[in-house]
Amino acid sequence: MIQGMASIEVMKDVKSIKDIDLKDQRVLIRVDFNVPMDDDFNITDDTRIKEALPTINTCIDHGAKSVILVSHLGRPDGKRNPDFSLKHVLKRVERLLDRDVVFIDSLDEAKEASKDLCSSQVALLENIRYESGEESNDDEIAKKLSALCDVYVNDAFGTSHRKHSSTYGAAVHSKVKVAGLLLKKEIDSFSKALSNPQKPMLLIVGGAKVSSKLKLLKTIIGVVDRLIIGGAMSNTFLKALGYDMQNSLVEDDLVSEAEQIMEAAKSEGVKLYLPVDVVCTDNIKHPKVVKITTTQDIPEGLIAADIGPATTTLFREVIKESQTIIWNGPMGVYESDKFTRGTFHLAHSISDAYAYSVVGGGDTADAVDRAGEKDNMSFISTGGGASLELLEGKILPAFEVLERRK
Repeated sequence: MIQGMASIEVMKDVKSIKDIDLKDQRVLIRVDFNVPMDDDFNITDDTRIKEALPTINTCIDHGAKSVILVSHLGRPDGKRNPDFSLKHVLKRVERLLDRDVVFIDSLDEAKEASKDLCSSQVALLENIRYESGEESNDDEIAKKLSALCDVYVNDAFGTSHRKHSSTYGAAVHSKVKVAGLLLKKEIDSFSKALSNPQKPMLLIVGGAKVSSKLKLLKTIIGVVDRLIIGGAMSNTFLKALGYDMQNSLVEDDLVSEAEQIMEAAKSEGVKLYLPVDVVCTDNIKHPKVVKITTTQDIPEGLIAADIGPATTTLFREVIKESQTIIWNGPMGVYESDKFTRGTFHLAHSISDAYAYSVVGGGDTADAVDRAGEKDNMSFISTGGGASLELLEGKILPAFEVLERRK
């Protein structure tokens, strides 16, 4: 078993709230309510809140004395900033839970406020990143959080790769520390895709930079049967093949790494697929010129912004013949209407495939949602960075400190 698979098995073994008695216990749940909002603080995607509901309701249904929810929102950098207040999230949480939720304005007030919570009452603590030591895993913050509960529950997969006070330190100081249902679902879904996958297994990687996926590519070669590389990161691989990518984003210092990855794929018998044509433009944000060319003949001064139709057809055939598919990273600048087709067509192809499909969080999950295929994937992760580090074979810090069954 390679390192990545061994790591997943270790994380799979953590205890969950199903393994303990919650009756009359004060429960603190680290949730991930870091949801996107528009300029008027309207929530544009409440998926992360909805995904936390089963854990919260399970605690209530099993007689928990009280439930305190802890989350961050944005990057307030340890200062109180109304733009990042969880008050913007409170009403949506109340509506989805169908109950009133007590708002606790600060960690210093939490101990006193928690004493007034009635049976099965739910409270939401203000943005934990208002605390300046949260992101440095300050021990005093961790102790204050652990003092609020008899049971610590981590259900925030999106921050499980961060060693912060609320995701790591609080668990260290808690007598009982277990995973929530979402955290378990995330790790079980990735385990199904990686530990004993249906073959052939396909990994699709995209996004802007090879550097962000370099460790993943090195780890996964030899595990997957097929590898699709798209998005701007494919430019570096195409340059390694000798193509002139003109003004496209290329990481010149990683061209030799790209060559090594292609050689490793060849030696391991992994079929590697790169774009054969691209949609080019003169300017990503304000395009005046948009044209389709082969990857070998990009016109002078233009930028590759999306995969082209021939590549879309090629990738669709590879997807159709795969039984397990993991996708992390868009195929182009999908945020721009002119360059959505490659990524959206890929989402449609995966949804049409008779395969077990796992979608990494972040931009990939957003792209799948925009493509209207959110309900047609086997599993969509709530964590972009966390899912990437998991695929790289790391044991995520949040899992390190939770109790284990064995």
